[in-house]
Amino acid sequence: MTDKKKQLRKHKRIATGLFIAMMLIYFLMVFLLKHQPQTWMNYVQAFSEAAMVGALADWFAVTALFRYPMGIRIPHTNLIENSKNSIGDNLGNFVTDNFLTSENIRPYIEKIDLALFASTWMENPKNQQILEREINHILQKIITNLDDTTVVHFLTIKAHEGIRAIPIQNLVSQGLIYAIENNEHNRLIDLILPEAKNYVEQNREEIYHKVTEKKPILGLIGGKAVTNQLISGILAFFDEIEKNPDHKIRIELTSRLLDLTQEINSSESWKQKFDDILEQFITPEKISSYLSELVDTLKEELLDQLNDPNSPVSTYIHNNIKQLTSQLKNDENTKVKINTWVQHSLYKMILNNTQEVGNLIRKTVGNWDGKELSEKLELEVGKDLQFIRINGTLVGGLVGLIIYMITHWIIN
Repeated sequence: MTDKKKQLRKHKRIATGLFIAMMLIYFLMVFLLKHQPQTWMNYVQAFSEAAMVGALADWFAVTALFRYPMGIRIPHTNLIENSKNSIGDNLGNFVTDNFLTSENIRPYIEKIDLALFASTWMENPKNQQILEREINHILQKIITNLDDTTVVHFLTIKAHEGIRAIPIQNLVSQGLIYAIENNEHNRLIDLILPEAKNYVEQNREEIYHKVTEKKPILGLIGGKAVTNQLISGILAFFDEIEKNPDHKIRIELTSRLLDLTQEINSSESWKQKFDDILEQFITPEKISSYLSELVDTLKEELLDQLNDPNSPVSTYIHNNIKQLTSQLKNDENTKVKINTWVQHSLYKMILNNTQEVGNLIRKTVGNWDGKELSEKLELEVGKDLQFIRINGTLVGGLVGLIIYMITHWIIN
């Protein structure tokens, strides 16, 4: 038996014992007044009679709260069990309307100094180590529990969408324009021409054979001389292009390249070509394969670093905790920002959920068993309610005595 039950039974016995005592005194006075009457006995009888009435009335009132008096289903008794839902509704409305208001909440919210609490707690090196371990543990758990298939699938879709969204036509076109504007195509010509001249010089014999092969008659009428003249003309033409930055070949090439940039940027055929290249070389399967290897490598590397207290990741976590501790302690601006954010968030959250608190109280009380609720409440307040019975007995007796005295005085 719990202490509350023992106390309740004790005070019930006291209140009931006082009623029985008044009843015994009343019957004793009735007996004595019949056989050995004395004036004072009338006063005691009046007191004890009224005390019994007061005791019974308050016993009925207190008992009616928690059960049917003597098991009789008298209307408006066993109030707590029968009015359980109403109690829940009224209690929810009472708490919501009288406690969870902006006027009541604001003073408490404004006293919250989370920054001070956090900085004081984090100043302790042991707490910093605890925080570091917890962060490390959480990160390891997150990384370990990652669904690789889901992550790779998500990244593959996003990567493929991103690649498909790249304006390759425009990039290639702009790249060519940039190269032309920076004279890169002429520099390319300057690099190619010396090599072309060397190639021609080193392959005179082969050129001669190719010429006589196509035109055998030239071999009979001095083909080598003709070939040498042809080669000399080619070399002279190359020299001319190489030395003249405004040569018509260079100008023509620039013009053709500019036309090509426009065509690349606007032509549907070029768009199709680039799309075909992407489809051929950058497929979702290949992207998924690359990303799968990347995710596996990253997870393994991160877990290794988290398990190594001297790794860059662990060092980064450690240094940031130190920095945060110092910032919380010394930076007033940070303290104000944190406290303002916490206070504002709590204030807003509480006010936005006042009805939810009321609903929670209603549902909780509504889900309780009525009899169990009645018994719980009786354990909490029943001991104090027994004093009502005691006071009712004594006050009733005094009132009865006073009424008797006034009545007797008036009659006499």
